[in-house]
Amino acid sequence: MSILIKNGTVVNEDGMHKEDVLINDGIIVAVGKNLDAPENCRVVDAADKLVMPGGIDPHTHMQLPFMGEVAVDDFYSGTRAALAGGTTMIIDFVIPAKDSTPIEAYKTWRGWADPKVCCDYALSMAITTWNDKIRDEMTEVTKPEYGINSFKFFLAYSGMFMVRDEEFYQGMIHCSKIGALARVHAENGSVIAEKAKALLAQGVTGPEGHTQSRPEELEAEATNRACVMASQANCPLYVVHVMSKGAARAISYHRSKGAIIFGEPIAAGLGTDGHHYYDKDWLHAARYVMSPPLSRDKSTPEALMDLLAAGELHLTATDNCTFNCHQKELGRSDFTKIPNGVNGVEDRMAVVWHKGVNAGKIDPMRFVQITSSTAAKIFNLYPRKGRIAVGSDADIVIWNPNDTKIISKSTHHHACDFNIFEGMEVRGFAETTISRGKVVWENNELHVEAGAGKFIPAEPFCPYVFSSVPHRAKMMAPRMVVREHERVAEITMNQEIRAQNQEMST
Repeated sequence: MSILIKNGTVVNEDGMHKEDVLINDGIIVAVGKNLDAPENCRVVDAADKLVMPGGIDPHTHMQLPFMGEVAVDDFYSGTRAALAGGTTMIIDFVIPAKDSTPIEAYKTWRGWADPKVCCDYALSMAITTWNDKIRDEMTEVTKPEYGINSFKFFLAYSGMFMVRDEEFYQGMIHCSKIGALARVHAENGSVIAEKAKALLAQGVTGPEGHTQSRPEELEAEATNRACVMASQANCPLYVVHVMSKGAARAISYHRSKGAIIFGEPIAAGLGTDGHHYYDKDWLHAARYVMSPPLSRDKSTPEALMDLLAAGELHLTATDNCTFNCHQKELGRSDFTKIPNGVNGVEDRMAVVWHKGVNAGKIDPMRFVQITSSTAAKIFNLYPRKGRIAVGSDADIVIWNPNDTKIISKSTHHHACDFNIFEGMEVRGFAETTISRGKVVWENNELHVEAGAGKFIPAEPFCPYVFSSVPHRAKMMAPRMVVREHERVAEITMNQEIRAQNQEMST
């Protein structure tokens, strides 16, 4: 079936124009003024609305087994929620246990996702240990039949996911070799583990202990350390969930030195702050437990948005990893046992619009960049994804910039029983979502089907990420100084070789 979107303003990262958009068989086939509707074509009126590329959330954890529980948003409920908020693609994480391997875990995640996804998805791969087999399978999964082009390393979660610095460094050297982007969860896991033990020993057992065990300085330190090591490895680096000013400053500093670093703040860090950890209601505080924690500095959300506006940070995600209240209760007497994670995939775009565009910090074109097109470029999906153009996938959101709505657990589509943005009134939201050329969200109703989304392989050696890496390699090549005594020895050796050759010839 064809769809013609008429009377709207098409917004791409590089321009806004009053144009119509014609879709056929899941692909955009025409963009222009006063397009005629073909026979049997549905016409969607987008007057006074913005027609934008569907959002891409590059950081989700659907049905992740974690801390003895499983995230309640699986690939069905999680992608339903995404579509209701205008996000038409997610990038989820395959996270092998330390006794597993990348290919084994990859097959598990595909088995979970393929029958359930309602929108398109890609996968990133976490590396939780290091040996020759892991290195070889990293190479293997970048092949087209697997479609992985990024690997995540944890500098947190000691004893669970965390890798040592030398493992991280070796992993990045290999990433650079195989054309894969390195991604990092930057916290100092070893110090966090010690601080958590000390706090528990002093009787601090509630959610306030979570944030005290993970001070912002440890995120900033680990971010700086990761950037330094990435530069030494000549490997592009993507810092996930940038939660603090210090971490953002570290990214900005290393980029000013020419490093290839991307910074990703998330909806939670842009829309709320860490004062919740000190709420008298234990369960209220526990709902906000995630890592790194929300900043206790109430000015941080606005500062992170300022950095997005300035181009010092580059795109937005959610780290969507939801647990119900009864799961959070598992840490009632020990904050280290509260499952880490919050919602965001449904509300990210509305929160970013409200905090960015409505606040006068970014324009709609920058909004498209930080919610869609930059992710498409970084993960080598552009312009198939992240653009309204002929030949691009028909993943489109028709955005109502004028009306308001109130975010609430009573109306969201997540499987979790709370929402960290509860009660927030936002102006601007997804009125209609089109995924793979089908209208899947309109009139506040979803029309989705499990398995309708498809896995999208992501190719390595993305030009947007890797174009300068060979030139940097030349500049970083080892230099050897031949000193005078070494030169004399070299001349003497060459003379002896010539003499020997002459004797042999005679």
